[in-house]
Amino acid sequence: MGSIGTTPDREVASIFNSAIASCAIGTAWEVGILDKLRDSGRLHTGSFAKKNDLDVASTEGLVTSLVVVDILKRDGDDIVPGRLFKETYRTKSLFHWLSLGSGALFSRMQYVVRNENRHGDYYTRDPAAIAYACRDINTQHFEPAFFKALDSVTFDVQRVVDLGCGSGGRLMQILDRFPEATAIGIDLAGPALKVASSEALQRGYGTRLSFTEGDARVLKYRNEFAEVDLLTCFMMGHDFWPRENCITTLQNLRDIFPNVRRFILGDATRILLGKEGDERKAREADVPVFTLGFELGHAMMGVYLPTLEEWDGVFTDGGWKCVNKHIFYTPSKSVVFELERL
Repeated sequence: MGSIGTTPDREVASIFNSAIASCAIGTAWEVGILDKLRDSGRLHTGSFAKKNDLDVASTEGLVTSLVVVDILKRDGDDIVPGRLFKETYRTKSLFHWLSLGSGALFSRMQYVVRNENRHGDYYTRDPAAIAYACRDINTQHFEPAFFKALDSVTFDVQRVVDLGCGSGGRLMQILDRFPEATAIGIDLAGPALKVASSEALQRGYGTRLSFTEGDARVLKYRNEFAEVDLLTCFMMGHDFWPRENCITTLQNLRDIFPNVRRFILGDATRILLGKEGDERKAREADVPVFTLGFELGHAMMGVYLPTLEEWDGVFTDGGWKCVNKHIFYTPSKSVVFELERL
């Protein structure tokens, strides 16, 4: 953040202003400011606010926070993309996940770090906002590797289940690829499933796609699972851990989906926290976007994040064989595994 000619007071001011901008990025995306600027190249803040029933003063403050950090800039009375707009747009959903979806968690850091408070339901997040963000995270960051893995599916998929389906976008993509298939989305977040069900109906998937609330870690067999030949799970596999729990979950998934021919599992991995010595120093000197928020957020929630090497070492014991994996580095160090039953 620092550079030649800056002073400590300006650098600290930059930290403060960036904290506000982090919230503003997700909000600007959700209310349409970022898309308007991407598509049209400029907007008038007051006119945009009135047209979209937004408070004018608050919207002006939101836009100003993005001007301050060089994401937007002023051109007369209009706002246009700034120096950092393109990269911010690419990573917008990561900011949304952090500041809006997980904002309640980070704003209570002083509470959740105290052991005396870490019991029961000691934190909250916004599941609908997280699902909103994760859909774009999937599009911007996971889709290329996901489609490579899907290209390797050589059989005609009959039924697919997506664990942690969120708003259902991935299942709709799979149904487009396999027009004879049906699909079931399973997620813990009831609000996200309501959004998913509504969109599925609007887009004409009503008879082929259904959603149910459930925890992938403790699913029980249902008769409809017998027809499932493709299983997918993205951005929630870390919830299976620690290791022994993960093995149990993988074994259970193998049992309750007895005819699955391919399991596509994708997630970000831990690369920063828990490192020591020179490796820690090197990591801390070059932390990419998302990594710190992802790893600290899950540490506060008491969720163990595995490394890539730890994932590699768990499949055999869980009853699966890794036939291929796709490693990429946005967001953080991430991977898509292609698994088959042992």
